[in-house]
Amino acid sequence: MNAADGTLQTLDDGRARLRFERRLAHPVDRVWAALTEPDKMREWWAAADELELREGGRFTIRWLNSDDEGNVAIARGTVSAVDPPHLLELDSDIHGIMRWELRPDGDATALTFTSTLQLPDEYRNKVLAGWHVHLDFLEDALDGRPVDDWDNWPIDRWQEHHDRYAAKAGSAA
Repeated sequence: MNAADGTLQTLDDGRARLRFERRLAHPVDRVWAALTEPDKMREWWAAADELELREGGRFTIRWLNSDDEGNVAIARGTVSAVDPPHLLELDSDIHGIMRWELRPDGDATALTFTSTLQLPDEYRNKVLAGWHVHLDFLEDALDGRPVDDWDNWPIDRWQEHHDRYAAKAGSAA
């Protein structure tokens, strides 16, 4: 098991909760900027076509990588909680509730990311691997290595994580 691996919990209501914990070697304000400033979000995750950074504010986020058929994920919803620079929670149509919690950890940041959503079994390892890669990209971007070519998504990196999650789940999904 990789220390950066996410976990998956099935809730009583049938939804899945993915959880990742990372220690990022950067101060909270810098990580917050990467989560909330559109130009910085593009470096690791998505284009913020709309982001009203206030509780009840609307957002539209368009992933910059695509699937095998060229489809791009677009999440729309509302900002359900925001407490700069410690908490951002987005309630979206396709990824459920995405929540980033930031805590100072010395001169670094302890990040806890959760995504709580309806997630069919056949997509669980795919989504875990996808968030794993995006959080790796967040760390890379903070270290000065942003993703600069989204057309060449590192499918081998994603596949490696996917296969590990699938093996851990005891499935080949």
